[in-house]
Amino acid sequence: MSPWYVYTVGFIAQILFSGRLLLQWILSEKNKKVLTPSLFWKFSLIASFLLFVYGDLQDDFSIMLGQAITYYIYIRNLQLQGEWDKMKRIFQLFIYIFPAFVVLYNYNNGTLDLQRFFGNESIPIWLVLLGTVAQIIFNLRFLYQWIYSEKKKESLLPLGFWILSLIGASLILIYAIIRKDPVLFTGHIFGSVVYLRNIILSQKSKRQLNEA
Repeated sequence: MSPWYVYTVGFIAQILFSGRLLLQWILSEKNKKVLTPSLFWKFSLIASFLLFVYGDLQDDFSIMLGQAITYYIYIRNLQLQGEWDKMKRIFQLFIYIFPAFVVLYNYNNGTLDLQRFFGNESIPIWLVLLGTVAQIIFNLRFLYQWIYSEKKKESLLPLGFWILSLIGASLILIYAIIRKDPVLFTGHIFGSVVYLRNIILSQKSKRQLNEA
């Protein structure tokens, strides 16, 4: 059982992740189409920072990998929305170098301490692989979203993003149940409902455009 402060970091991250989804969901329901407010990306970046720390404290490679995939994509979306340049330079610098700092911190006498992540008896290698695959699928949604947004020259959340979200979240829920991780379970059980609703909204909006 992890110390209380470890779960506190994880739950704050998941509250922010859930908060961004709740905000996006409410705005999308109000406008009858999928919207992406700038607060979505701001909450995402802060939550990703905290969940990266949580993964490190839990010696959980899959969580850290998942956040590493999306961390800079959140920054790019803030740039596309013109919000990144409004932040103080010292904050921008800290956000940029933080992941590298954690990697350097985990070096022990010039060697990365992989035993923490792949030799942990509480997380067998097959479970590490399951969590890693789940996180890759879940977070590739942002790679897809990034490419899509770059083509459109604006920050958007397309249908494919929500489909990948639902598939990835379902796999992470399985991982969380096996791992007995309340932080991952709580965050993704709520998220799955929002992902499903956004899929419905996206398809409805697409049908309305085709009929117009």
